[in-house]
Formats: sequence, C-alpha cells, structure tokens
Amino acid sequence: QVALVQSGGGLVQVGGSLRLSCTASGRAMSRYAMAWFRQAPGEGRVFLIGISGSGDIIYDVESEKGRFTISRDNSKNQMYLQMNSLKPEDTALYFCAARLFAVSHNPNDFTSWGQGTQVTVSS
Repeated sequence: QVALVQSGGGLVQVGGSLRLSCTASGRAMSRYAMAWFRQAPGEGRVFLIGISGSGDIIYDVESEKGRFTISRDNSKNQMYLQMNSLKPEDTALYFCAARLFAVSHNPNDFTSWGQGTQVTVSS
C-alpha cells in the first residue's frame, strides 16, 4: 500500500485549465495502477480516468477524452491530471487512487487514496 498526496486544483473560470498532481510514497510504483475519481456534492465517487503501471490509459465510458489527460512519471512517483476546457459541471472533489496491477472503474477496488482536491469552475 502506498500513501498518496494531492496538489493543485482550486477555482477556475469556464474554459480554463487546471493540473492536478498526485505524489506517491513507496517503491515499485510501476506495479500500481492509478486513477482519478471525482465526487460531486451528495454523490459517490465516480471513475474519471485511469492509467496502468506501464502507461496504458483507460477512459470512463462517458469519457472526457480530449479534455482530460492523465500521465505518470514513475521515476518521480507522480501522476497528473490535466484538465482543459473546464465546465461548471466539472466542479467536484477530485481524488487520486492506486491499486496493485490493473485499473478498475470501481472505487472499492482501490486501496490507497489521496486526500481530495476541490475543483470549482465558475461561469
């Protein structure tokens, strides 16, 4: 199990961009699949996008492909979420998560979570 610490986020206007970072402690990060979830007020955590240890990207069915990009740098134990063309409906609490081996869409499958970062998109 690894510990995850998030940074980035905040308030942005419609159409703006933000980058979230997730830093992991521990070794052998390439064994861990990682993902971003988001949670709107009153709702559960929803899978947004994931990345395997080797860098394969897994999108949600209702993908934000084209607006959201995920990447990782195993040498720095970091993962990133680049969000562009932000919309008010992107306002949520964003979480990074990690689990051994394969990406999953189910938040219950993840064993490590970041502390959460608020993203607010104002119109």
